[in-house]
Amino acid sequence: MTELAQQDCTACKAGAPQVSDEQQLTLMQSLPQWHCLTRDGERQLERVFHFKNFKQAWAFSNKVAELAEREFHHPALTLEWGKVTVTWWTHAIKGLHYNDFIMAARTDKLF
Repeated sequence: MTELAQQDCTACKAGAPQVSDEQQLTLMQSLPQWHCLTRDGERQLERVFHFKNFKQAWAFSNKVAELAEREFHHPALTLEWGKVTVTWWTHAIKGLHYNDFIMAARTDKLF
């Protein structure tokens, strides 16, 4: 996970290649607590992070938001009492790009 988190994200535009099924399987080995799912026909990475209270969950969601803004790559964040659900995917390609796996690994580091 640390190795993946240290890699650089690359600029991604419409038409950029999605990760292949084989690449996804390999990358998921570095992210054991994340789940790959398909929502509205788009592959996404998702993980639920648990906290003792709303304030800790809120603080974590702010850290993820700051990370996302630095990289100009934005996840879906669902903030609830005691938990934050983070979902990464690349809107421009309607699926998963290598950057999503980097950002998931960086999210794990924030936790």
